[in-house]
Amino acid sequence: MNKNKQLEADFEQMVERQRQTIYSVCYLFADERQLADDLFQETLIRLWQGFASFEGRSEERTWVYRVALNTCINQNNKHRRRPDTSPLQMDMDFYAEEDRCPAASRLHKRIAKLHPFDRALILLWLEDLPYDEIAAILGITVENVSVRLVRIREKLKTITD
Repeated sequence: MNKNKQLEADFEQMVERQRQTIYSVCYLFADERQLADDLFQETLIRLWQGFASFEGRSEERTWVYRVALNTCINQNNKHRRRPDTSPLQMDMDFYAEEDRCPAASRLHKRIAKLHPFDRALILLWLEDLPYDEIAAILGITVENVSVRLVRIREKLKTITD
């Protein structure tokens, strides 16, 4: 197998292993299915662009989270800079799964109101990642992770749906 074919095969395997990780991040930064799918595709592009140079200095999952979070935060920031010309319509199918669990729906809506960095942090915490891995993904200290999580949890209690 030539080098390019092997690289493509390795990339496909990595995407298959990390598909849920990527989609979890995209879902948290999207308010409709189409946006989640777009973020997923944009994340795959960014992962592919960096895949050949990924040296394994961090765990694969850590690298994927970092790329996915950076992609979603950057896209979120671009979207916020554009004037909104029409009211946002929620994709009801996108939230159909959440309708089965109202508490999850409320939590998702509250998390969506957080600053993108805080959303990223709470997502990683909800994914049960250890504080040291969260710190590595976000580029902050373990102590900062702990302090920020306490503040975010308190903030989530005060956000109204």
